[in-house]
Parts: sequence; structure tokens; C-alpha cells
Amino acid sequence: MAIIGSIIKGAIELKGAFTSEPNHIEAQQKVLEMLLTTASDTAFGKAHSFDEILQSRNIQKTYADKVPYFDYHQLKAQWWDKVIDGEENITWPGSPDYFALSSGTTGKKSKRIPVTNDMIEAIRSAGIKQVEALSNFDLPAEFFEKEIMMLGSSTDLQEKDGHLEGEISGISASNIPFWFEGYYKPGRDIAKIDDWDKRVQRIAEKAKDWDIGALSGIPSWMELMLQQVIDHHDAETIHDIWPNLQVYTSGGVAFAPYEKSFNSLLKRPVTVIDTYLASEGFIAYQERPETDAMKLITDNGIYFEFVPFQPEYINQDGSLQQDAPSITLAEVETDQDYVLLMSTVSGAWRYIIGDTIEFTDVARAEIRITGRTKFFLNVVGSQLSVNKMNAALRQLEEKFDIEVPEFTLAATRINDEFHHHWYLGTETSVENEVLAETLDEVLEKANKNYKVARSKALKGIKVTAIPSSVFSEWSGAQKKKGGQVKMERVMSEEKFAEWEAFVSENISK
Repeated sequence: MAIIGSIIKGAIELKGAFTSEPNHIEAQQKVLEMLLTTASDTAFGKAHSFDEILQSRNIQKTYADKVPYFDYHQLKAQWWDKVIDGEENITWPGSPDYFALSSGTTGKKSKRIPVTNDMIEAIRSAGIKQVEALSNFDLPAEFFEKEIMMLGSSTDLQEKDGHLEGEISGISASNIPFWFEGYYKPGRDIAKIDDWDKRVQRIAEKAKDWDIGALSGIPSWMELMLQQVIDHHDAETIHDIWPNLQVYTSGGVAFAPYEKSFNSLLKRPVTVIDTYLASEGFIAYQERPETDAMKLITDNGIYFEFVPFQPEYINQDGSLQQDAPSITLAEVETDQDYVLLMSTVSGAWRYIIGDTIEFTDVARAEIRITGRTKFFLNVVGSQLSVNKMNAALRQLEEKFDIEVPEFTLAATRINDEFHHHWYLGTETSVENEVLAETLDEVLEKANKNYKVARSKALKGIKVTAIPSSVFSEWSGAQKKKGGQVKMERVMSEEKFAEWEAFVSENISK
């Protein structure tokens, strides 16, 4: 009998029984008041009259009226450059001990996002909430004695000007509670290896020494790691190495595109739990097995606002028009895409994280990520979001019995006429022309705006199937492998030209 596991599981269930669901709307009001009060004497708080906002009758409305939207570049240029230079009390009291390096989707220049001690504590608290939610998933007591493989970026943080820098997964892993270290794999020594290929090779070599019950990480990189472990031990599936693997905590991107290819690495199904951890904070986690939607964490240092995702509100670079209307959690509806805004205990204010979400259950504050503001293909009125692209590719997988975990596309011009050119990461004998024709039909049936565009300016689509490995190699060439790096789903014509040259070079090797 798993005595320790039974004790841990019982403690989690007992704590859950005595923990009530927060009133999400009231919780958000309290978070905003806390944020404004704490930061009222900072340079940002004084410049935007936080004291006056706190005295108003409707703090949420006054806050929205007085403080503009900021994307990363705007906030950095106006405020965070001072924080990076070591000035104190700029957007949050004191100065941060950490900066999260993030290029979001692949890019050669990293962003530097402040991570305060308050944010470290908020992330830790959110992680505990997620662990407590495991009691809802009917896992056996034995599971709570197994080890957890957390595949993030390197924990070997770099010291610079009195602070430490690294990707948020590395920062989080370097701050795990002492009581968790016995469960955490691959362990501190391997996690510090900066080179992705060397780190994964060490994981593969040590894999049989560990009794892994759960995995955590971005799906694309997790699949590559699992495949290398399988290949190293000449096994058929990962369950031949880790027979007690039962849970995969996904994050960073939607899991659906990877579901089929991920499952091919398993001997039997595992419980997949979605999370939403970004460089700017721990935003949401899946609380219930009945849905793959995630619950916004509304009482933990982040205040959320929502802008209806309409093309007229979005600039070409994915930022927001300043006159775009925002609403609070009390006003959201289901079946509507929203641009997500955050104000946080790291000194981000009305910050455009770049993701779009939809609510699946307003009362529970449950959401799904639907795409990225800059990955919205509307060059000729097709209005294709990443969510719509993913849905179309799932139909393609089903029809041809193939796996398409990776893709990218761009609106390109052929003889001055617009076409959508898709690159699909898949191994298939189906001809590209057949894939293109089927994809075009699926999109026309599912999307009114796309159908209208196809009758006018959008003259056709082209599909090129390539090995999925090319996508990870592109990510590695653009920045580095692993961690928070994600593939661009929609590219500009200029970036797409670089991509095609890269593909041509790598396919011909």
C-alpha cells in the first residue's frame, strides 16, 4: 500500500474540502485595489494618479480611463528600461531580483520582463493550487509518490547588474520549495545544462533511474525529449521506460495539435492537464477533468481585462488601438474571442500579453487560449485565427489518418495575386495538391469570412508537407531549443522568405 501517497492525497483532498471557490468578480476588484495601493508611490503610480483612481467610485472604470494600453515595447521604452538600468520604484516598489528572458515565439532578441519576489510567490501559490486540483482527477494514491519530470529552460540563471536572468520556467524551477526537490526531475545538476541537446541526452541516459509519474512542459519540446529517451533505450513507447507515467501537464500552447503525435509515444492514455504559465505570470490552470478549459487565477496578484478581438482594434504588429474598448470579468460572454490584458505584481500595467482567449464558463472563469493577436491572418479579409487553423487541421488529420503537430503559413503574392501558403509538419504520402484542396474546402465550410475572401482577393492556397523536425530546427536557429520557444503560426512575407530559404537548405541536406 502506498502509505505516503495516501497521506499526501488525503491532505490535498482535505484542504480542498475546506477551501471555498472565490467570488471571481470580487476577487478581481480586490486584486486591482491591492495593485494600485502597493504601487501608488512608484513613478508609474504617480504619473497615472493611482491615489486618485483609488478614491473614485468605480475604480475599475477609472483605471481603464486613466491608464493606456501597453505592449512590451511600449512599456519597456517608457518605463522598464529604467528598471533594467537598476532604478528603483519605477513600476513596482523596489527593484526585481529576476528578469525573465522571453522571445515568446521564436525571435533572436529576447525580451526582459521583470519578475519580482511578489511574482515568484504568486507563481508558487498558483502551483500549489494546481497540485490541490489533482484531487479532482481520481488519481491513485501511488501517483503521489512518483517523480515529476519538469522539462523547461535551463536553471543556470545568468547574473547581470545585480539580478538574475533566465526563462520563466528556469526561474520557477530554481525557486521550487525544498520539500518538492525529492520529486523534481531531472534534478538541479542536469537542469542547469544550458545546451538543449546535451541536457536531453543526459535525461535519456538517466531515464531508467527515475520513476516518473508526471511530465510538465511545452508539447513540441516534450515530444522531442520523449522520442530521444525511447530511441536511446531502444524502446517502443515511453511507458517501457516509465511504466507509472499517468499525467502530462501541458502548457505554453494549445495541446490539441500535438495530441495525436504525443499519444503515439505512449502505450496507454495519460491524463492531460492544461496550464497557462507565461513570462508575465501564472494565468490559469485546468481544475476539472470534465473540460480542457482552464480557470483564471483571479485572486493571486494579477488583474485581468478583456478587449473584444475585432480586426479594427488590432494594429499590424499585434498591439491594440488605444481607443479599443475594454471590459472587466463581470462583463465577459462565452463564444467571443478577447485580447487578454494583465496588470501584475511585477509592475506590468494594462499589459497586452499577445494572446487571445475565449470563455467557456463565465461563472467558473474558465477559458481556452484561441491564438495570438499577431497570428491573425486577415490580409485579404479571411479572418483566420489560430484556433480556426487548428480546427481545420484536426479535420485534415482525421480524413487522411496523419499527424500534423506543426504548421506555419503566410499570405504570399504570386503574379500580384494573394495566396495562402501553408507548410505542414507531417509524414504522409498524400500529395500536396490534395492536402491543399481538402484544407481549402474545410476552411470554406467552417468560416464565412474565409469563403467570401476566396471568392474575391484570395485566389488559392498552397500546401507544402515537410518533416516536423524542420520546425524545431528553425526554432533552434532563430533562438535556441527548448524552454519557452514556440513556433510562429503566421509569418510576414519577409519572414516567410527566410523560412522558405531555411526549409530549402535543410530539406536538401
